[in-house]
Amino acid sequence: MRNLIAMIVCCVVVATASANDPPAATHPLAASVAAKAASTEPAKAAPASIKPSLAPASAASQRAKEDEAEAELSAKIAARLAVMRANQAARVAAAAKARKAADARPKPVPGGAAAAAPALPRHSEHWSYDGETGPANWGKINADWAKCGTGTRQSPIDLRDGMRVDLEQIVFAYQPTGFNVVDNGHTVQVAVGMGNFITVQNRSYELVQFHFHRPSEERINGKGTEMVVHLVHKDSEGRLAVVAVLLERGAQNSMIQAVWNNLPLEKNDTVTASVALDPNQILPAKRDYFTFMGSLTTPPCSEGVLWLVMKQPMQASPAQMALFSRLYPLNARPTQPGGGRVIKESN
Repeated sequence: MRNLIAMIVCCVVVATASANDPPAATHPLAASVAAKAASTEPAKAAPASIKPSLAPASAASQRAKEDEAEAELSAKIAARLAVMRANQAARVAAAAKARKAADARPKPVPGGAAAAAPALPRHSEHWSYDGETGPANWGKINADWAKCGTGTRQSPIDLRDGMRVDLEQIVFAYQPTGFNVVDNGHTVQVAVGMGNFITVQNRSYELVQFHFHRPSEERINGKGTEMVVHLVHKDSEGRLAVVAVLLERGAQNSMIQAVWNNLPLEKNDTVTASVALDPNQILPAKRDYFTFMGSLTTPPCSEGVLWLVMKQPMQASPAQMALFSRLYPLNARPTQPGGGRVIKESN
């Protein structure tokens, strides 16, 4: 009985204790579980809080790229505007020059008379290879040089479509000779002693002088060389024959070096060399050539000159070329119209 009563009491006590327990939400175990849930909840929400912070950085990068592209475009526009302004200024200057030239032309004579006759070419002895006194105007600046502008057999020319025939060989009778050198303001010119001849077409011509041009005035099928030497000959009747030898870079040439060693210190001064010069040293081993009738390539541009252009170039060293280019970087007349003239060449 006593045992039964004790069991009943225990059940009452346990039931009472269970009734007095806190709700599940406030139970220590429940609280612990809730705390863990709360601690994990922010970790899941973290990405949402990061995304807003990345967006401004990405936008700033995009703005920087746009600013850079805009700056580059502005620079291109500015450069293009500068070119356009320069072109406009050039056109304005050209128009002003044209107006000035038009104002300088002779005005019609009052009373309906015909316009006054154009003035005769002004007489000048000065010519050059560029500007107002350049090749395009040689025939206008001196009446004695009219052929430079009106001639029909002018030199140099581009040697194309030559008639291949059995040309006779040019007979060169050159020997070592005394010489003097002058820088005449247009080229380096070398006068040689008497006794040097060529024979061609049953006529003998004596070598009078030779001089240099840079680049070569003659062209063969459109192609020239860095320099050329013109050996000018005259016969007993005053007729001229010019042998042209093209010069390209390579080995030093002894004859050219003899000339350079005796260059004068001042223009138009003459140096008489104390050594002999051998013109044979400027001639190529192969003597094939082109021939045509032309003119002098400098004022007065006289026509009736027999031209003999050697096919095989000779060599001059880079140092020899450079020395001449310091004196005359460009002293070549442009090629002239062929005018339908006959050009013969060796087979």
